[in-house]
Amino acid sequence: MKNYLLALAFVALAGSALASGNHAGGHGEKMAVGEPGDKAKATQTIRVTMTETDDGKMLFTPAVFSVRKGQTVKIAIKNAGTVDHEFVLDQEDKILEHKKVMEKFPEMEHADANSIRLPAGESGEICLEIHVRRSLQVRLPDPRPL
Repeated sequence: MKNYLLALAFVALAGSALASGNHAGGHGEKMAVGEPGDKAKATQTIRVTMTETDDGKMLFTPAVFSVRKGQTVKIAIKNAGTVDHEFVLDQEDKILEHKKVMEKFPEMEHADANSIRLPAGESGEICLEIHVRRSLQVRLPDPRPL
């Protein structure tokens, strides 16, 4: 089966994490990239470490990875940085849409299966059954407002 390239998109967030608000929708909803997966059925675990440089540049290791359509993937994410980070796995247009919402409501709590917000030093996981039919682009949005 042909491999599809997935991209990671991240936004550095300042302030207290998970303070208030919530996305519409939430776990169980289908997204362009896939839908919530069953961790017991994961065929691949990808470990991602998030950090930042002194000048605010976001660093993510790895920044790109390959999965197959229909594969269930668990992504273990560690925020080894000093600021809060958000991890979002989606198509570029959806990432930019999400960025606009986050600019309006920076303290919103996340309930989407394809994203997680982590305070510095914390770890978390997302698990998705991948449905992409084409490559997603790597997008590291500029943390400044659009």
